[in-house]
Amino acid sequence: MESTIYCRDNSHLDAVYLMPYPRAGARALMERLESILEKEKIDFIIPCLDSEIMNYIELQGVLAHRGIKMMLPGKAAFLRRRKDALSLLCHRIDIPTPKTRMAHDAVELARFAEQIGYPIYVKGIYYEAHLAATEAELYAAFKDIAEMWGLPVMVQEMVVGEEYDVVGLGDGRGGIIGSCSIRKMLRTSAGKGFAGVVVADTRIDDLARRFIRALRWAGPFELELIKAPGQRHLVFEMNPRFPAWVDFPSQLGCNLPACLLEWLMETEQTPLAPCEPGRMFIRHCVDVLGDIADLAELASTGERTGSSLFNFSRRL
Repeated sequence: MESTIYCRDNSHLDAVYLMPYPRAGARALMERLESILEKEKIDFIIPCLDSEIMNYIELQGVLAHRGIKMMLPGKAAFLRRRKDALSLLCHRIDIPTPKTRMAHDAVELARFAEQIGYPIYVKGIYYEAHLAATEAELYAAFKDIAEMWGLPVMVQEMVVGEEYDVVGLGDGRGGIIGSCSIRKMLRTSAGKGFAGVVVADTRIDDLARRFIRALRWAGPFELELIKAPGQRHLVFEMNPRFPAWVDFPSQLGCNLPACLLEWLMETEQTPLAPCEPGRMFIRHCVDVLGDIADLAELASTGERTGSSLFNFSRRL
């Protein structure tokens, strides 16, 4: 159901292959990649989902032996920024973060929520967040998240303030190759940024540098922050991939995905332009026309390549 599969303009894909769900593990992923490699030449892989990155970290050596390059953090760095470990990391490097507790059952979660105080955010280890104002809402949120994403489930203090995002690329040695910071102007019901404006704030820059230096992070990252009036910026999430709004800085001359690809290709790096404060984006949605037969083909065969993609465009 990825929309780009059905695009017929310059954003169309050359080939599409369905992958096993990340919970199937690294072995299942490698078996699928082996079958794809029989048909395709793969030079680079850029994972885009939080839940799949650990499997790729596990396979990094095997894939490198096959000539496939990736830019990924080490396993220890990846685990240190997970939601269930973030508070400890932030405490060690003196970066404030909302009060957070992890639980493996709803009763324990409710006890933690009482300690922090309602309203409270209930979050999955990888995705999804619900705001709960009562114990009943907390139990309902726990059930939904645990069934969808598994355990543990966490509760996090609700902080009221301005939300900020930093997208960047770590060099694996403690430095940041390039980044862009925004303040969220519009958010979806799930808290995702739907509009944002570039900000220049040395406090955010310093916080991001300290965070990435502590992890010696390699590859894409997104830092999510919130700032209550009169308080310091709090880090409430670090995501180990580019966010959906990564195309915005590319239009300002800061093309981080292209920079990543140049790094993998070991070619001369195109200089990244600084993102000018005050430039803003608003997400624009369009309807992509498709055919149910093409969805059926993908679902039944697990792939759409060459001729089938061409025939789809020609029919339209």
